[in-house]
Formats: sequence, C-alpha cells, structure tokens
Amino acid sequence: MTLPAPLAEIVDDFSALADPDKVTLLLEFSSELPDIPASMQTEAMEPVPECQSPIFLSVDATDSSSVKLYFSAPPEAPTTRGFASILHQGLDGASAQEITDVPSDFFHDLGLASVISPLRLRGMAGMLARIKRQVAEQTGA
Repeated sequence: MTLPAPLAEIVDDFSALADPDKVTLLLEFSSELPDIPASMQTEAMEPVPECQSPIFLSVDATDSSSVKLYFSAPPEAPTTRGFASILHQGLDGASAQEITDVPSDFFHDLGLASVISPLRLRGMAGMLARIKRQVAEQTGA
C-alpha cells in the first residue's frame, strides 16, 4: 500500500493497539483537528453527506507539491472529527500525486471496523473520495 509517511505512521499506530485503545486514540485525534482559517466560510466548503454528522472540507491544490486540507466538524461529533483529523494529519502538505495514490480503502488498515460502525467508516471513505476528486479537478489530473 502506498501511503504518505505521516499517514503510514498513523496506520501503524492504530494497528498496534487493542480495540479499546483505538477508540481512545481516535478521540485524541478529534481534539487535534485544527480550526479553519477565519477567512474561510463553511458555506463555501464541500459537505460530506456520507458522514452522520455535518462535516465540510476544502482542498487547496494550487501548489500540487503541497496540498492544503481544511475541515469543519462540530465538537459534538468526535468520531467524525477524529477521521477528519487523521486525514488532515496524514495528508495535509502531501503532493497531489501522493494523495491520488492513497488506496480508497486504506482506512480498513486502521483496524477500526470492530469498534466503529460501517456507516461511520463510510463517512471516512466519503471524505477521502472528495479530497481526491478536488485534487484531480484542481490539478487537471
């Protein structure tokens, strides 16, 4: 599997943990999701309807060698925020090609399927699909 180094490290961290500890780590990630810049409006961001909670994302791939990711997720949605934070920490600053090369089902390697519902995991897949689509649109790939 081809993953940018930061995302590969996150996958390794999760795969080394027992199920209860995976949930704890996911909740830790949720508290680390950075706020969107004050100049960015949530209304201008793309919604991710696959998520059970309202989440919005935006991608800036104008510099294809260092893509910037932005997420807006409510604090009362820690699972969704955790997924967004994993993607942010794992992919923000990666090249457009590195993001495009991430397998669409990489999140299965986090080992969360036994502790998180399939519906919630589908939300993470939706986030990644939208990130990849926006990168492709902005880079003409």
